[in-house]
Amino acid sequence: MSVDLTQAEAYQLIAMPKESNESGTVKFPTAGERLIISLVSSDKTEDFLLDVTRSRIDLAKVTYQNRARVVVVLLRLDLSGPPHRNPDGEEMPCPHLHIYRQGFGDKWAYPVPQDRFANLGDMMQTLSDFMNECNVTVRPSVQAGFF
Repeated sequence: MSVDLTQAEAYQLIAMPKESNESGTVKFPTAGERLIISLVSSDKTEDFLLDVTRSRIDLAKVTYQNRARVVVVLLRLDLSGPPHRNPDGEEMPCPHLHIYRQGFGDKWAYPVPQDRFANLGDMMQTLSDFMNECNVTVRPSVQAGFF
Protein backbone atom coordinates (compact mmCIF):
# COMPACT_ATOMS: atom_id res chain seq x y z
CA MET A 1 0.00 0.00 0.00
CA SER A 2 1.58 3.25 -1.12
CA VAL A 3 0.35 6.61 0.08
CA ASP A 4 2.04 9.71 -1.31
CA LEU A 5 1.33 13.00 0.41
CA THR A 6 2.11 16.46 -0.83
CA GLN A 7 4.75 18.24 1.22
CA ALA A 8 2.09 20.65 2.49
CA GLU A 9 -0.09 17.73 3.65
CA ALA A 10 2.87 16.13 5.43
CA TYR A 11 3.76 19.35 7.24
CA GLN A 12 0.10 19.82 8.18
CA LEU A 13 -0.06 16.29 9.64
CA ILE A 14 3.19 16.79 11.57
CA ALA A 15 1.94 20.10 13.03
CA MET A 16 -1.52 18.75 13.86
CA PRO A 17 -2.07 18.49 17.65
CA LYS A 18 -2.25 14.83 18.66
CA GLU A 19 -3.67 13.06 21.69
CA SER A 20 -2.88 9.64 23.09
CA ASN A 21 -5.61 6.99 22.92
CA GLU A 22 -3.83 4.94 25.59
CA SER A 23 -5.56 4.39 28.90
CA GLY A 24 -3.36 3.52 31.81
CA THR A 25 0.41 3.27 31.81
CA VAL A 26 2.43 1.79 28.96
CA LYS A 27 5.92 0.36 29.46
CA PHE A 28 8.93 1.71 27.59
CA PRO A 29 10.28 -1.23 25.56
CA THR A 30 13.24 -3.25 26.76
CA ALA A 31 15.87 -4.75 24.42
CA GLY A 32 14.28 -6.30 21.34
CA GLU A 33 10.81 -4.92 22.08
CA ARG A 34 8.55 -2.44 20.31
CA LEU A 35 5.90 -0.12 21.70
CA ILE A 36 3.13 1.25 19.46
CA ILE A 37 1.15 4.16 20.88
CA SER A 38 -2.14 5.03 19.22
CA LEU A 39 -2.74 8.75 18.69
CA VAL A 40 -5.61 10.79 17.27
CA SER A 41 -5.68 14.39 16.10
CA SER A 42 -7.34 16.77 18.54
CA ASP A 43 -10.14 17.37 16.01
CA LYS A 44 -10.56 13.56 15.64
CA THR A 45 -10.05 13.65 11.84
CA GLU A 46 -6.73 11.76 11.65
CA ASP A 47 -5.23 8.71 13.34
CA PHE A 48 -1.51 8.38 14.03
CA LEU A 49 0.90 5.85 15.49
CA LEU A 50 4.01 6.54 17.54
CA ASP A 51 6.48 3.66 17.54
CA VAL A 52 9.40 3.10 19.89
CA THR A 53 11.66 0.22 18.81
CA ARG A 54 14.69 -1.08 20.72
CA SER A 55 17.46 -3.21 19.27
CA ARG A 56 18.05 -6.61 20.82
CA ILE A 57 21.85 -6.36 20.63
CA ASP A 58 22.85 -2.67 20.58
CA LEU A 59 21.07 -1.32 23.66
CA ALA A 60 21.75 2.28 22.61
CA LYS A 61 19.95 1.71 19.28
CA VAL A 62 16.45 3.13 19.59
CA THR A 63 14.09 4.32 16.88
CA TYR A 64 11.24 6.75 17.52
CA GLN A 65 8.76 7.02 14.66
CA ASN A 66 5.52 8.89 13.96
CA ARG A 67 3.23 7.46 11.28
CA ALA A 68 0.07 8.77 9.66
CA ARG A 69 -2.48 6.76 7.70
CA VAL A 70 -0.84 3.59 9.09
CA VAL A 71 2.04 3.45 6.59
CA VAL A 72 3.31 7.01 6.04
CA VAL A 73 6.37 7.79 8.16
CA LEU A 74 6.23 11.50 8.96
CA LEU A 75 9.19 11.62 11.35
CA ARG A 76 11.74 9.03 12.44
CA LEU A 77 14.57 9.57 14.88
CA ASP A 78 17.35 6.99 14.68
CA LEU A 79 19.76 6.80 17.61
CA SER A 80 22.89 4.74 17.05
CA GLY A 81 23.41 2.48 14.08
CA PRO A 82 25.05 2.89 10.70
CA PRO A 83 25.08 6.15 8.76
CA HIS A 84 22.25 6.79 6.32
CA ARG A 85 22.82 7.64 2.65
CA ASN A 86 20.39 10.24 1.31
CA PRO A 87 19.10 10.01 -2.29
CA ASP A 88 21.62 12.71 -3.32
CA GLY A 89 24.49 10.54 -2.04
CA GLU A 90 25.16 12.56 1.13
CA GLU A 91 25.93 10.35 4.12
CA MET A 92 24.24 11.30 7.38
CA PRO A 93 25.79 9.81 10.56
CA CYS A 94 23.69 8.62 13.49
CA PRO A 95 21.90 10.03 15.27
CA HIS A 96 19.75 11.56 12.55
CA LEU A 97 16.14 12.62 11.97
CA HIS A 98 14.13 11.48 8.95
CA ILE A 99 11.45 13.92 7.81
CA TYR A 100 8.86 13.01 5.18
CA ARG A 101 9.72 14.44 1.79
CA GLN A 102 7.26 14.31 -1.10
CA GLY A 103 8.26 11.71 -3.68
CA PHE A 104 10.82 10.15 -1.32
CA GLY A 105 8.86 9.26 1.82
CA ASP A 106 11.26 8.87 4.74
CA LYS A 107 14.38 8.39 2.57
CA TRP A 108 15.97 11.73 3.60
CA ALA A 109 17.79 12.12 6.93
CA TYR A 110 18.93 15.35 8.57
CA PRO A 111 21.07 16.27 11.57
CA VAL A 112 19.12 16.12 14.83
CA PRO A 113 18.13 19.66 15.89
CA GLN A 114 20.09 20.01 19.13
CA ASP A 115 17.94 22.90 20.30
CA ARG A 116 14.88 20.60 20.35
CA PHE A 117 16.48 17.40 21.68
CA ALA A 118 18.00 18.05 25.11
CA ASN A 119 19.83 14.79 25.81
CA LEU A 120 19.87 11.96 23.24
CA GLY A 121 21.55 9.72 25.82
CA ASP A 122 18.39 9.77 27.97
CA MET A 123 15.77 7.60 26.24
CA MET A 124 12.84 8.92 28.27
CA GLN A 125 13.84 12.57 27.71
CA THR A 126 14.29 11.82 24.01
CA LEU A 127 10.80 10.28 23.89
CA SER A 128 9.41 13.45 25.44
CA ASP A 129 11.36 15.62 22.99
CA PHE A 130 10.19 13.46 20.07
CA MET A 131 6.58 13.84 21.21
CA ASN A 132 7.17 17.61 21.20
CA GLU A 133 8.48 17.35 17.63
CA CYS A 134 5.34 15.38 16.66
CA ASN A 135 3.07 17.83 18.53
CA VAL A 136 1.64 15.25 20.93
CA THR A 137 -0.29 17.50 23.31
CA VAL A 138 -2.03 14.82 25.40
CA ARG A 139 0.58 12.20 26.22
CA PRO A 140 0.40 8.64 27.43
CA SER A 141 1.84 7.72 30.79
CA VAL A 142 5.06 5.85 29.97
CA GLN A 143 6.86 3.84 32.62
CA ALA A 144 10.63 3.67 32.24
CA GLY A 145 12.02 0.17 31.84
CA PHE A 146 15.52 -1.20 32.15
CA PHE A 147 17.99 0.60 29.95
